[in-house]
Amino acid sequence: MSLKVAVVTGANKGIGFAIVRGLCKRFDGTVYLTSRDEKRGRDAVAALENEGLHPKYHQLDITNPQSLKAFHDYIKEKYGHIDILVNNAAISFKSNATEPVAVQAEETLRVNYFSVLSTCEILFPLLRNGARVVNISSSAGHLSKIPSEKLRQKFQDPNLTVSELSDLMNQYIAAAKQGTQVEEWGNSSYAVSKVGLTALTKIHQRMLNDRDIKVNAVHPGYVDTDMSSHMGPLSIDEGAQAPLFLALDAPDSVKGEYVWFDKRIVSWT
Repeated sequence: MSLKVAVVTGANKGIGFAIVRGLCKRFDGTVYLTSRDEKRGRDAVAALENEGLHPKYHQLDITNPQSLKAFHDYIKEKYGHIDILVNNAAISFKSNATEPVAVQAEETLRVNYFSVLSTCEILFPLLRNGARVVNISSSAGHLSKIPSEKLRQKFQDPNLTVSELSDLMNQYIAAAKQGTQVEEWGNSSYAVSKVGLTALTKIHQRMLNDRDIKVNAVHPGYVDTDMSSHMGPLSIDEGAQAPLFLALDAPDSVKGEYVWFDKRIVSWT
């Protein structure tokens, strides 16, 4: 059996860092901590090495197709495959952000939806049969966050395609630029991006079913991180527990699901 490989994006701090820590302790294989900023990533690896753990490092900016392709080529040449992929990299504007709503909408969806989609399109060919993909969503990724019943019906269409989902994401950006988004979409670009990610999870599961690959979305809880302005009651290691469960311990029957931080499968609708 060739060496197993796990990859975590956006892992130099917060929940991603804790997921790498947990994988290093329990995963029987090589764990890659990746980050956009190389110095911060290597500093994170050094911190884990001080704990006696031994992750590998590779620079990876999910918003940059060239960076994604370089990482793909590196993993393909060195290992030939990926066994666990944790899509953790994401952004969130603060509630007091001064950027216009249109800018927040476009940038949030560019990173949290479209760049994760690019990551999947470029790295999925490396997934081995039986691999596991964990998408870090949020309680904000619940479909109830979308006010419009018509839009909710579109998101939960069992035949929804990636192209159609991407069109929905672009419709939100267009509405935000017009200032007409609140009635149908709500007032949170972050929520829309995570609803999109959860919907993408379900589409990708359908696409990968015949390869026994498990794709799940997870709300890791309200965690004490930079993204939550350190308001969350959970530690980063507590926030990593449900993602690690999906990556390592969940039954094979758990696939295409929306899982809560306490490891419960939650109805998305």
